[in-house]
Amino acid sequence: MLKRIFTAVITLLISNQGLTAGGSDINGLIERFKAKTKCESVSAVVYDHGELYFYGDSEGLYQVGSMTKSFTGLAVQKLIGEGKINCRDMISDLIPGFTVYYGSDPVDITVEDLMRQQSGFTNSENDYPSASKDMSLSEWAGSISGKELKSMPGTEYSYSNVNYNLLGLLIENVTGRAYREYMEEKILKPMGLESVTVGMPDEGRIIEGTRLGFRNVFKFETDVREGSIPAGYFYSNTEDIGMWMRNWIESDRSDIEGVISHLEKKGEYYGGWERFEGDMIGHSGGTPNYSSRIVFSRSEKIGVCVLTNLNVAATTDSLCNIIFSELTGNSHGELQCDVWTVFDIIFTAVSVAGTVILIFVMCTGKKRILTVIGATLTVLFILMLILFPLIFGAGLKEIALMWAPWSFTSGFLILLAGALGAGIKLCVVKANEGRTKTG
Repeated sequence: MLKRIFTAVITLLISNQGLTAGGSDINGLIERFKAKTKCESVSAVVYDHGELYFYGDSEGLYQVGSMTKSFTGLAVQKLIGEGKINCRDMISDLIPGFTVYYGSDPVDITVEDLMRQQSGFTNSENDYPSASKDMSLSEWAGSISGKELKSMPGTEYSYSNVNYNLLGLLIENVTGRAYREYMEEKILKPMGLESVTVGMPDEGRIIEGTRLGFRNVFKFETDVREGSIPAGYFYSNTEDIGMWMRNWIESDRSDIEGVISHLEKKGEYYGGWERFEGDMIGHSGGTPNYSSRIVFSRSEKIGVCVLTNLNVAATTDSLCNIIFSELTGNSHGELQCDVWTVFDIIFTAVSVAGTVILIFVMCTGKKRILTVIGATLTVLFILMLILFPLIFGAGLKEIALMWAPWSFTSGFLILLAGALGAGIKLCVVKANEGRTKTG
Protein backbone atom coordinates (compact mmCIF):
# COMPACT_ATOMS: atom_id res chain seq x y z
CA MET A 1 0.00 0.00 0.00
CA LEU A 2 2.79 2.44 0.89
CA LYS A 3 4.46 1.77 -2.44
CA ARG A 4 1.24 2.39 -4.42
CA ILE A 5 0.56 5.63 -2.55
CA PHE A 6 4.15 6.76 -2.96
CA THR A 7 4.17 5.99 -6.67
CA ALA A 8 0.84 7.77 -7.21
CA VAL A 9 2.06 10.89 -5.44
CA ILE A 10 5.16 11.29 -7.59
CA THR A 11 3.71 10.12 -10.93
CA LEU A 12 3.96 12.83 -13.58
CA LEU A 13 2.20 13.00 -16.94
CA ILE A 14 3.41 14.03 -20.40
CA SER A 15 1.35 14.57 -23.51
CA ASN A 16 1.07 12.43 -26.66
CA GLN A 17 -0.68 12.47 -30.03
CA GLY A 18 -2.95 10.08 -31.93
CA LEU A 19 -1.61 6.84 -33.39
CA THR A 20 -2.13 4.52 -36.31
CA ALA A 21 -1.00 0.93 -36.83
CA GLY A 22 0.63 2.11 -40.05
CA GLY A 23 3.70 3.33 -38.27
CA SER A 24 4.71 6.99 -38.28
CA ASP A 25 2.74 8.09 -35.23
CA ILE A 26 3.75 5.00 -33.24
CA ASN A 27 7.37 5.58 -34.19
CA GLY A 28 7.01 9.18 -33.09
CA LEU A 29 5.58 8.15 -29.73
CA ILE A 30 8.42 5.68 -29.24
CA GLU A 31 10.92 8.45 -29.91
CA ARG A 32 9.23 10.69 -27.33
CA PHE A 33 9.27 7.76 -24.91
CA LYS A 34 13.02 7.36 -25.43
CA ALA A 35 13.65 11.07 -24.98
CA LYS A 36 11.64 11.18 -21.76
CA THR A 37 13.03 8.03 -20.16
CA LYS A 38 16.56 8.12 -21.67
CA CYS A 39 15.96 4.50 -22.73
CA GLU A 40 18.18 3.52 -25.67
CA SER A 41 16.35 0.46 -27.05
CA VAL A 42 12.59 0.11 -27.49
CA SER A 43 10.93 -2.54 -29.65
CA ALA A 44 7.21 -3.00 -30.19
CA VAL A 45 4.90 -5.34 -32.06
CA VAL A 46 1.26 -4.76 -32.97
CA TYR A 47 -1.12 -7.55 -33.94
CA ASP A 48 -4.02 -6.06 -35.89
CA HIS A 49 -6.63 -8.45 -37.36
CA GLY A 50 -4.12 -11.05 -38.50
CA GLU A 51 -1.29 -8.69 -39.45
CA LEU A 52 1.88 -8.07 -37.42
CA TYR A 53 3.60 -4.68 -37.44
CA PHE A 54 7.08 -4.25 -35.93
CA TYR A 55 8.78 -1.13 -34.57
CA GLY A 56 12.41 -0.89 -33.56
CA ASP A 57 14.65 -3.97 -33.53
CA SER A 58 12.45 -7.02 -34.10
CA GLU A 59 15.27 -9.56 -33.74
CA GLY A 60 17.12 -8.33 -30.65
CA LEU A 61 16.47 -10.34 -27.49
CA TYR A 62 15.10 -8.61 -24.39
CA GLN A 63 14.53 -9.99 -20.92
CA VAL A 64 10.72 -9.97 -20.64
CA GLY A 65 10.47 -10.01 -16.83
CA SER A 66 7.16 -11.08 -15.35
CA MET A 67 5.63 -11.65 -18.77
CA THR A 68 7.41 -14.98 -18.20
CA LYS A 69 4.60 -15.97 -15.82
CA SER A 70 2.19 -16.46 -18.73
CA PHE A 71 4.50 -19.14 -20.17
CA THR A 72 4.73 -20.92 -16.83
CA GLY A 73 0.98 -20.56 -16.33
CA LEU A 74 0.24 -22.08 -19.75
CA ALA A 75 2.46 -25.08 -18.95
CA VAL A 76 0.59 -25.67 -15.68
CA GLN A 77 -2.77 -25.35 -17.47
CA LYS A 78 -1.58 -27.91 -20.02
CA LEU A 79 -0.83 -30.34 -17.18
CA ILE A 80 -4.29 -29.66 -15.73
CA GLY A 81 -5.90 -30.34 -19.11
CA GLU A 82 -4.00 -33.60 -19.41
CA GLY A 83 -5.28 -34.70 -16.01
CA LYS A 84 -1.81 -34.86 -14.49
CA ILE A 85 -2.76 -32.34 -11.81
CA ASN A 86 -5.91 -30.65 -10.58
CA CYS A 87 -6.53 -27.01 -9.64
CA ARG A 88 -7.49 -28.18 -6.14
CA ASP A 89 -4.34 -30.28 -5.60
CA MET A 90 -2.31 -29.28 -2.54
CA ILE A 91 1.17 -27.94 -3.10
CA SER A 92 2.41 -29.91 -0.09
CA ASP A 93 1.49 -33.09 -1.99
CA LEU A 94 3.17 -31.98 -5.20
CA ILE A 95 6.28 -30.57 -3.50
CA PRO A 96 7.09 -33.07 -0.74
CA GLY A 97 8.23 -31.51 2.52
CA PHE A 98 7.00 -28.02 1.64
CA THR A 99 4.99 -26.44 4.46
CA VAL A 100 3.57 -23.00 5.27
CA TYR A 101 1.76 -21.47 8.23
CA TYR A 102 -0.90 -18.87 8.89
CA GLY A 103 -1.45 -17.71 12.43
CA SER A 104 1.13 -20.31 13.50
CA ASP A 105 -1.09 -23.12 12.16
CA PRO A 106 -0.10 -25.25 9.15
CA VAL A 107 -2.27 -24.49 6.08
CA ASP A 108 -2.57 -25.81 2.54
CA ILE A 109 -2.02 -23.90 -0.70
CA THR A 110 -3.68 -25.19 -3.86
CA VAL A 111 -2.48 -25.04 -7.46
CA GLU A 112 -5.25 -22.54 -8.19
CA ASP A 113 -4.11 -20.34 -5.29
CA LEU A 114 -0.71 -20.06 -6.94
CA MET A 115 -2.17 -19.47 -10.40
CA ARG A 116 -4.42 -16.71 -9.03
CA GLN A 117 -1.76 -15.09 -6.81
CA GLN A 118 -3.83 -15.89 -3.72
CA SER A 119 -1.40 -18.08 -1.80
CA GLY A 120 -0.70 -15.68 1.07
CA PHE A 121 2.86 -15.01 -0.09
CA THR A 122 3.82 -11.42 -0.98
CA ASN A 123 6.64 -9.93 -3.05
CA SER A 124 8.56 -8.81 0.03
CA GLU A 125 12.19 -9.82 -0.29
CA ASN A 126 12.57 -9.31 3.45
CA ASP A 127 9.98 -12.00 4.18
CA TYR A 128 10.43 -14.34 1.21
CA PRO A 129 13.92 -13.96 -0.30
CA SER A 130 14.54 -14.88 -3.93
CA ALA A 131 16.92 -17.67 -4.85
CA SER A 132 20.61 -17.01 -4.44
CA LYS A 133 22.92 -17.39 -7.42
CA ASP A 134 23.56 -21.13 -7.25
CA MET A 135 20.18 -22.34 -5.93
CA SER A 136 18.02 -24.75 -7.89
CA LEU A 137 14.24 -24.40 -7.76
CA SER A 138 14.09 -27.23 -5.23
CA GLU A 139 16.77 -25.69 -3.00
CA TRP A 140 15.07 -22.31 -3.10
CA ALA A 141 11.68 -23.84 -2.19
CA GLY A 142 13.36 -25.51 0.77
CA SER A 143 14.70 -22.14 1.90
CA ILE A 144 11.21 -20.60 2.18
CA SER A 145 9.43 -23.71 3.43
CA GLY A 146 8.00 -23.21 6.92
CA LYS A 147 7.40 -19.47 6.42
CA GLU A 148 4.41 -17.61 7.88
CA LEU A 149 1.95 -16.36 5.23
CA LYS A 150 0.49 -12.85 5.21
CA SER A 151 -3.06 -14.06 4.54
CA MET A 152 -5.06 -17.27 4.49
CA PRO A 153 -4.56 -19.05 1.14
CA GLY A 154 -7.41 -18.50 -1.31
CA THR A 155 -8.75 -15.36 0.37
CA GLU A 156 -6.68 -12.38 -0.81
CA TYR A 157 -4.82 -11.38 -3.98
CA SER A 158 -1.19 -10.43 -3.46
CA TYR A 159 1.20 -10.44 -6.39
CA SER A 160 4.27 -12.54 -5.66
CA ASN A 161 7.06 -14.10 -7.70
CA VAL A 162 7.10 -16.90 -5.13
CA ASN A 163 3.87 -18.31 -6.57
CA TYR A 164 5.19 -18.82 -10.09
CA ASN A 165 8.58 -20.10 -9.02
CA LEU A 166 6.72 -22.73 -6.98
CA LEU A 167 4.69 -23.54 -10.10
CA GLY A 168 8.00 -24.02 -11.94
CA LEU A 169 9.08 -26.58 -9.35
CA LEU A 170 5.65 -28.19 -9.54
CA ILE A 171 6.20 -28.68 -13.30
CA GLU A 172 9.51 -30.40 -12.58
CA ASN A 173 8.04 -32.70 -9.94
CA VAL A 174 4.95 -33.67 -11.94
CA THR A 175 6.74 -34.26 -15.26
CA GLY A 176 10.03 -35.60 -13.91
CA ARG A 177 11.84 -33.23 -16.27
CA ALA A 178 13.82 -30.05 -15.69
CA TYR A 179 11.71 -26.90 -15.99
CA ARG A 180 13.84 -25.60 -18.86
CA GLU A 181 13.60 -28.87 -20.79
CA TYR A 182 9.84 -29.18 -20.37
CA MET A 183 9.15 -25.57 -21.37
CA GLU A 184 11.31 -25.83 -24.50
CA GLU A 185 9.91 -29.13 -25.71
CA LYS A 186 6.25 -28.89 -24.70
CA ILE A 187 5.47 -25.16 -24.92
CA LEU A 188 7.99 -23.19 -26.98
CA LYS A 189 8.87 -25.53 -29.86
CA PRO A 190 5.26 -26.62 -30.62
CA MET A 191 4.30 -22.94 -30.90
CA GLY A 192 7.25 -22.13 -33.16
CA LEU A 193 8.85 -19.80 -30.61
CA GLU A 194 12.45 -20.49 -31.55
CA SER A 195 13.86 -17.23 -30.18
CA VAL A 196 12.16 -17.38 -26.77
CA THR A 197 14.69 -18.68 -24.24
CA VAL A 198 14.28 -20.06 -20.74
CA GLY A 199 16.81 -17.91 -18.91
CA MET A 200 19.94 -16.43 -20.50
CA PRO A 201 20.16 -17.14 -24.26
CA ASP A 202 23.06 -19.28 -25.49
CA GLU A 203 22.91 -17.60 -28.87
CA GLY A 204 21.23 -14.68 -30.58
CA ARG A 205 21.79 -10.96 -30.21
CA ILE A 206 20.94 -9.78 -26.69
CA ILE A 207 19.88 -6.18 -26.18
CA GLU A 208 21.93 -5.30 -23.10
CA GLY A 209 20.04 -4.06 -20.07
CA THR A 210 20.70 -0.61 -18.69
CA ARG A 211 20.18 1.39 -15.52
CA LEU A 212 19.41 5.06 -14.94
CA GLY A 213 21.78 7.50 -13.31
CA PHE A 214 22.29 11.27 -13.44
CA ARG A 215 19.80 11.62 -16.32
CA ASN A 216 21.68 9.11 -18.40
CA VAL A 217 21.81 5.32 -18.78
CA PHE A 218 24.61 2.87 -18.06
CA LYS A 219 24.97 -0.76 -19.09
CA PHE A 220 23.91 -2.96 -16.20
CA GLU A 221 24.02 -6.75 -15.99
CA THR A 222 22.29 -8.92 -13.40
CA ASP A 223 22.49 -12.62 -12.69
CA VAL A 224 19.79 -14.85 -14.13
CA ARG A 225 19.26 -17.26 -11.25
CA GLU A 226 17.93 -20.74 -11.90
CA GLY A 227 15.57 -20.59 -8.93
CA SER A 228 13.90 -17.42 -10.21
CA ILE A 229 13.45 -18.15 -13.93
CA PRO A 230 9.79 -19.37 -13.94
CA ALA A 231 8.53 -16.06 -12.53
CA GLY A 232 10.53 -13.57 -14.56
CA TYR A 233 13.57 -14.46 -16.63
CA PHE A 234 12.62 -15.52 -20.15
CA TYR A 235 14.13 -13.65 -23.11
CA SER A 236 12.42 -12.95 -26.43
CA ASN A 237 12.38 -10.70 -29.45
CA THR A 238 9.24 -9.04 -30.78
CA GLU A 239 9.03 -11.46 -33.72
CA ASP A 240 8.33 -14.38 -31.40
CA ILE A 241 6.22 -12.30 -29.01
CA GLY A 242 4.09 -11.43 -32.04
CA MET A 243 3.52 -15.15 -32.67
CA TRP A 244 2.86 -15.71 -28.95
CA MET A 245 0.28 -12.93 -29.03
CA ARG A 246 -1.31 -14.33 -32.21
CA ASN A 247 -1.83 -17.66 -30.42
CA TRP A 248 -3.60 -16.02 -27.49
CA ILE A 249 -5.87 -14.02 -29.78
CA GLU A 250 -6.63 -16.58 -32.47
CA SER A 251 -5.88 -20.10 -31.19
CA ASP A 252 -8.53 -22.46 -29.86
CA ARG A 253 -5.98 -24.61 -28.00
CA SER A 254 -7.57 -26.17 -24.94
CA ASP A 255 -4.84 -24.95 -22.58
CA ILE A 256 -5.18 -21.35 -23.81
CA GLU A 257 -8.97 -21.56 -23.56
CA GLY A 258 -8.54 -23.00 -20.06
CA VAL A 259 -6.59 -19.96 -18.93
CA ILE A 260 -8.94 -17.46 -20.61
CA SER A 261 -11.96 -19.11 -18.98
CA HIS A 262 -10.62 -18.12 -15.56
CA LEU A 263 -10.45 -14.43 -16.54
CA GLU A 264 -14.12 -13.52 -16.62
CA LYS A 265 -14.15 -10.30 -14.59
CA LYS A 266 -12.05 -7.17 -14.38
CA GLY A 267 -9.27 -7.58 -11.84
CA GLU A 268 -9.12 -11.37 -12.02
CA TYR A 269 -5.64 -12.91 -12.29
CA TYR A 270 -4.86 -16.41 -13.52
CA GLY A 271 -2.04 -18.20 -15.29
CA GLY A 272 0.20 -15.15 -15.64
CA TRP A 273 -2.52 -12.85 -17.05
CA GLU A 274 -4.79 -10.16 -15.63
CA ARG A 275 -8.21 -9.07 -16.93
CA PHE A 276 -8.58 -5.31 -17.44
CA GLU A 277 -11.36 -3.17 -18.93
CA GLY A 278 -13.69 -4.95 -21.35
CA ASP A 279 -11.99 -8.12 -22.50
CA MET A 280 -8.51 -6.56 -22.42
CA ILE A 281 -6.01 -9.04 -20.98
CA GLY A 282 -2.34 -8.41 -20.29
CA HIS A 283 0.71 -8.45 -18.08
CA SER A 284 3.73 -6.29 -17.35
CA GLY A 285 7.35 -7.13 -16.63
CA GLY A 286 10.01 -5.25 -14.76
CA THR A 287 13.52 -6.30 -13.73
CA PRO A 288 16.41 -4.09 -12.58
CA ASN A 289 17.48 -3.51 -16.19
CA TYR A 290 14.44 -4.17 -18.43
CA SER A 291 10.69 -3.42 -18.58
CA SER A 292 7.92 -4.80 -20.79
CA ARG A 293 4.17 -5.01 -21.27
CA ILE A 294 1.74 -7.02 -23.40
CA VAL A 295 -2.03 -6.49 -23.81
CA PHE A 296 -4.57 -8.01 -26.19
CA SER A 297 -8.27 -8.30 -26.92
CA ARG A 298 -9.69 -11.45 -28.49
CA SER A 299 -12.91 -9.74 -29.56
CA GLU A 300 -11.10 -6.75 -31.11
CA LYS A 301 -8.36 -9.02 -32.55
CA ILE A 302 -5.75 -6.49 -31.53
CA GLY A 303 -2.66 -6.91 -29.37
CA VAL A 304 0.36 -4.80 -28.46
CA CYS A 305 3.68 -5.63 -26.81
CA VAL A 306 6.49 -3.25 -25.88
CA LEU A 307 9.97 -4.38 -24.81
CA THR A 308 12.61 -1.97 -23.43
CA ASN A 309 16.11 -2.29 -21.98
CA LEU A 310 15.55 0.01 -19.00
CA ASN A 311 13.56 -0.34 -15.78
CA VAL A 312 10.89 2.30 -16.40
CA ALA A 313 7.89 0.04 -15.96
CA ALA A 314 5.17 2.66 -15.48
CA THR A 315 6.19 4.53 -18.63
CA THR A 316 6.46 1.28 -20.60
CA ASP A 317 2.99 0.27 -19.41
CA SER A 318 1.51 3.57 -20.49
CA LEU A 319 3.20 3.44 -23.91
CA CYS A 320 1.72 -0.01 -24.56
CA ASN A 321 -1.72 1.03 -23.26
CA ILE A 322 -1.81 4.18 -25.40
CA ILE A 323 -1.07 2.24 -28.59
CA PHE A 324 -3.67 -0.39 -27.71
CA SER A 325 -6.36 2.15 -26.78
CA GLU A 326 -5.89 4.14 -29.95
CA LEU A 327 -6.01 1.05 -32.16
CA THR A 328 -9.20 -0.16 -30.51
CA GLY A 329 -10.86 3.26 -30.90
CA ASN A 330 -10.92 4.12 -27.22
CA SER A 331 -9.79 7.23 -25.43
CA HIS A 332 -6.23 6.89 -24.22
CA GLY A 333 -4.26 8.29 -21.34
CA GLU A 334 -0.84 9.85 -21.37
CA LEU A 335 2.70 8.61 -20.95
CA GLN A 336 3.46 8.38 -17.27
CA CYS A 337 6.75 9.24 -15.67
CA ASP A 338 8.11 6.19 -13.87
CA VAL A 339 9.01 6.28 -10.18
CA TRP A 340 12.68 5.58 -10.95
CA THR A 341 12.78 8.48 -13.43
CA VAL A 342 11.46 10.74 -10.69
CA PHE A 343 14.04 9.30 -8.29
CA ASP A 344 16.81 10.00 -10.79
CA ILE A 345 15.72 13.61 -11.18
CA ILE A 346 15.45 14.10 -7.41
CA PHE A 347 18.67 12.38 -6.42
CA THR A 348 20.71 13.89 -9.22
CA ALA A 349 19.72 17.24 -7.71
CA VAL A 350 20.45 15.91 -4.19
CA SER A 351 23.90 14.75 -5.32
CA VAL A 352 24.76 18.14 -6.79
CA ALA A 353 23.30 20.14 -3.89
CA GLY A 354 24.83 17.78 -1.34
CA THR A 355 28.28 18.18 -2.87
CA VAL A 356 27.98 21.97 -2.70
CA ILE A 357 26.81 21.75 0.94
CA LEU A 358 29.69 19.41 1.82
CA ILE A 359 32.21 21.87 0.38
CA PHE A 360 30.53 24.71 2.27
CA VAL A 361 30.65 22.70 5.52
CA MET A 362 34.38 22.20 5.12
CA CYS A 363 34.88 25.93 4.61
CA THR A 364 32.62 27.47 7.27
CA GLY A 365 33.40 27.82 10.95
CA LYS A 366 30.00 28.99 12.19
CA LYS A 367 28.66 26.64 14.84
CA ARG A 368 24.97 27.46 14.33
CA ILE A 369 25.13 26.83 10.61
CA LEU A 370 27.03 23.56 11.13
CA THR A 371 24.49 22.45 13.73
CA VAL A 372 21.50 23.15 11.46
CA ILE A 373 23.11 21.50 8.43
CA GLY A 374 24.25 18.48 10.40
CA ALA A 375 20.86 17.98 12.05
CA THR A 376 18.94 18.40 8.78
CA LEU A 377 21.13 15.97 6.84
CA THR A 378 21.02 13.44 9.67
CA VAL A 379 17.22 13.51 9.78
CA LEU A 380 17.02 13.05 5.99
CA PHE A 381 19.51 10.18 6.14
CA ILE A 382 17.56 8.41 8.91
CA LEU A 383 14.26 8.88 7.05
CA MET A 384 15.78 7.21 3.98
CA LEU A 385 17.02 4.33 6.13
CA ILE A 386 13.54 3.78 7.55
CA LEU A 387 11.08 4.70 4.80
CA PHE A 388 12.51 3.21 1.63
CA PRO A 389 12.68 -0.40 2.87
CA LEU A 390 9.06 -0.01 4.07
CA ILE A 391 7.89 1.48 0.78
CA PHE A 392 9.56 -1.04 -1.52
CA GLY A 393 9.51 -4.16 0.67
CA ALA A 394 13.25 -4.76 0.24
CA GLY A 395 16.48 -3.99 2.03
CA LEU A 396 18.15 -0.64 1.41
CA LYS A 397 21.19 -2.43 -0.03
CA GLU A 398 19.04 -4.19 -2.64
CA ILE A 399 17.23 -0.95 -3.50
CA ALA A 400 20.46 1.03 -3.87
CA LEU A 401 22.53 -1.56 -5.72
CA MET A 402 19.86 -3.23 -7.88
CA TRP A 403 16.70 -1.21 -8.49
CA ALA A 404 17.15 2.52 -7.90
CA PRO A 405 19.15 4.78 -10.24
CA TRP A 406 22.84 5.21 -9.51
CA SER A 407 22.06 8.79 -8.47
CA PHE A 408 20.08 7.37 -5.51
CA THR A 409 23.21 5.70 -4.12
CA SER A 410 25.24 8.83 -4.78
CA GLY A 411 22.71 11.08 -3.05
CA PHE A 412 22.45 8.68 -0.10
CA LEU A 413 26.23 8.61 0.43
CA ILE A 414 26.58 12.37 -0.01
CA LEU A 415 23.89 12.95 2.64
CA LEU A 416 25.84 10.70 4.99
CA ALA A 417 29.11 12.44 4.16
CA GLY A 418 27.51 15.84 4.74
CA ALA A 419 26.05 14.82 8.09
CA LEU A 420 29.34 13.32 9.28
CA GLY A 421 31.32 16.24 7.85
CA ALA A 422 29.18 18.82 9.65
CA GLY A 423 29.49 16.88 12.92
CA ILE A 424 33.25 16.52 12.64
CA LYS A 425 33.73 20.16 11.64
CA LEU A 426 31.54 21.31 14.56
CA CYS A 427 33.69 19.28 16.96
CA VAL A 428 36.85 20.80 15.46
CA VAL A 429 35.48 24.35 15.75
CA LYS A 430 34.50 23.81 19.40
CA ALA A 431 37.89 22.27 20.19
CA ASN A 432 39.67 25.24 18.63
CA GLU A 433 37.52 27.66 20.64
CA GLY A 434 38.38 25.77 23.81
CA ARG A 435 42.11 25.93 23.12
CA THR A 436 41.83 29.64 22.35
CA LYS A 437 40.09 30.38 25.68
CA THR A 438 42.63 28.25 27.59
CA GLY A 439 45.53 30.03 25.95
